[in-house]
Amino acid sequence: MPSLIDIRRRIRSVKNMQQITKAMKMVSAAKLRRAQDRALASRPYSNIMSRVLANVAAASAGTDEAADLPLLQVREEKRVQLIVVSSDTGLAGAFNSNLLRVAQRFIDQRDRGGLRIETIGRKGRDYFRRRNYSLSGEYIGIVEKPNIEKAREIAHKMIDLYSKAEIDAVYLIVNEFKSVMAPNLVTRKILPVELPEGGGEQIDYIYEQPPGDLLRVLLPRYVEVSIYRAMLESLSAYHAARMTAMDAASSNAGDVIHSLTLNLNRVRQASITREIIEIVSGAAAL
Repeated sequence: MPSLIDIRRRIRSVKNMQQITKAMKMVSAAKLRRAQDRALASRPYSNIMSRVLANVAAASAGTDEAADLPLLQVREEKRVQLIVVSSDTGLAGAFNSNLLRVAQRFIDQRDRGGLRIETIGRKGRDYFRRRNYSLSGEYIGIVEKPNIEKAREIAHKMIDLYSKAEIDAVYLIVNEFKSVMAPNLVTRKILPVELPEGGGEQIDYIYEQPPGDLLRVLLPRYVEVSIYRAMLESLSAYHAARMTAMDAASSNAGDVIHSLTLNLNRVRQASITREIIEIVSGAAAL
């Protein structure tokens, strides 16, 4: 049976850990508010851009310019580029493990020889390195501070590869923010750009430039926004998952402290009882 000193030391250690988890929960709650505001603010812009793209594409349908745009060319998916957006740090429950499980399932369904993998976030990079996957690119330290310039750099790399027909499709796997309790795992194709059928909600635009020229400018911008939004959504979902995980850890620490305190009381009571018995036995012997 452990001694009183050992139990007290264990209780002190668990209480210190509980203070740390509570502090981490508060930090993630504060960061979540800012990240959530940015992620939610990006959604209307992305949705409106999709509708504008659909309308411009409908206006330019049937023209030679629209037919020749490389980002709209659909090819057989023999060479696929996968972008996995994970986090740089852990302590967020199953946030990364669920994401990487979906990514692994995606990889298993395709020919590994024709698959290229690009990672955003340290956890994704480490996962694929441990399994001896060769990465076409890795980006560390940009998830905590999403930057449109970095998103543009990644987007232009994908656009260049797709325009040169070095890859046939680009897929993005990300944890999108749904609620504090549950993220939304999404696998999205960003290249070739898939426009809504029928051109979406038809709006009678007055074009200063030919619709084909506008489409040539909007398509790369749409890819940039898609990657930037994925980074914002991933950051929000990460802090939500971390806040939930730290709350559960604090609650579990409280349960452990309660159990250790009961054990401490039992050991102390047994020690007192033993001392009383020894005193009584000594007095009876005299």
